[in-house]
Amino acid sequence: MQNNKIQTKRFQPKFHVKNGDTVMVIAGSNKGKSGVIKEIITDKYTAVISDVNMVKKHVKPTNNSQGGIVEIEAPINLSNLMVIDPKSKVPTRVRRSKIDGKNVRVSVKTGEIIK
Repeated sequence: MQNNKIQTKRFQPKFHVKNGDTVMVIAGSNKGKSGVIKEIITDKYTAVISDVNMVKKHVKPTNNSQGGIVEIEAPINLSNLMVIDPKSKVPTRVRRSKIDGKNVRVSVKTGEIIK
């Protein structure tokens, strides 16, 4: 007998990146490019970054759009991204620490709090 229930996660995962972070791609064909995170897809562990990983998509014409070949951003795995330090402007790892009773993200290189 199969269990047909959809399993939900008990806790929402905490990632090292958030929407609006400036990140750099550290692996893959887009290595070295940087941009701002537009959207994070939590169940697939990926993120869409502005003007990075552009792919061509064939779109059918509708009442609103003409259709044709358009370029869109494709998602990139979160393991291939590093947050850019707000102070030194270089990629850094992120550490979580408790400051004033709040969990905040802290840059490993400079110790600066990442908003």
